[in-house]
Amino acid sequence: MRTAFVLSGGGSLGAVQVGMLRALADLEVTPDLLVGTSAGALNAGYLAGHGTDRASVDNLAEVWQRLRTLELFAPDLLRVGLALAGREDSLFSDRALRRLIKRHLKFTDLKDAPIPLWVVATDLLTGAEVHRNHGPALELIAASSAIPGIYPPVHLDGEVLVDGSLANDSAISVALNNGAERVYVLPTGYPCALRKAPRSAAGVAVQGASVLAHQRMHRDVTLYADKCDLIVIPPPCPLSVSPLDFGHGEELIDEAFTAATKWLAKDGGHRKDPARWLAAHKHH
Repeated sequence: MRTAFVLSGGGSLGAVQVGMLRALADLEVTPDLLVGTSAGALNAGYLAGHGTDRASVDNLAEVWQRLRTLELFAPDLLRVGLALAGREDSLFSDRALRRLIKRHLKFTDLKDAPIPLWVVATDLLTGAEVHRNHGPALELIAASSAIPGIYPPVHLDGEVLVDGSLANDSAISVALNNGAERVYVLPTGYPCALRKAPRSAAGVAVQGASVLAHQRMHRDVTLYADKCDLIVIPPPCPLSVSPLDFGHGEELIDEAFTAATKWLAKDGGHRKDPARWLAAHKHH
């Protein structure tokens, strides 16, 4: 049975997927194709080149454990001022993000990925979903991760591309359209246990995008639940880590690994009405 791993976006919560991947690796579940969006595209890009065995996933865990917020979102008052004046298209440069992606990529074009990889982005001008399994890997993964207003759009082949979560965070349809019969969905979740709303502009933007993307994933899981063998691995809950806070990688990985191991131990992760495990909620 042709198997796909679908990895959604979620900023720093992408670490959650590493814990899920560890649990899958321990069960020797391997994908025939990968679909990645935003933070999920970074993870999928790594897996496509390095493999999905436990040793490779452990190496990916080390990448997440070393990440820090200031590494990816370094303050630049001049750039912020220019952005507010309409002379820059984002609050932060994506140079550090690109260095991170390039450091761990083992191929330059998506078509050369050892495990077939589809990356999902959004056309900023039309809102259309853009998914590619060929073309410059660095550019496309950076585009998939380009949160509007936070990171700059990527101009590629006449298109202006931004974060794929805006158009299709779950991307289950991409997996099905490319022959997947069994689909493992690895959502990052969203901060359902924040005590108060974020105060920074970037924090508000990312929190809002995270909630909307999670709602779309709930819709898509409902839509495709009977179209394939669909296995959703729920993210840890409650979550109180902001998608912009990269200081909790090890904690998120460990928590997700424990939860995913228990989840997959029962019927291989199969559940009736898988969408209900992704329903919007908050904790008081």
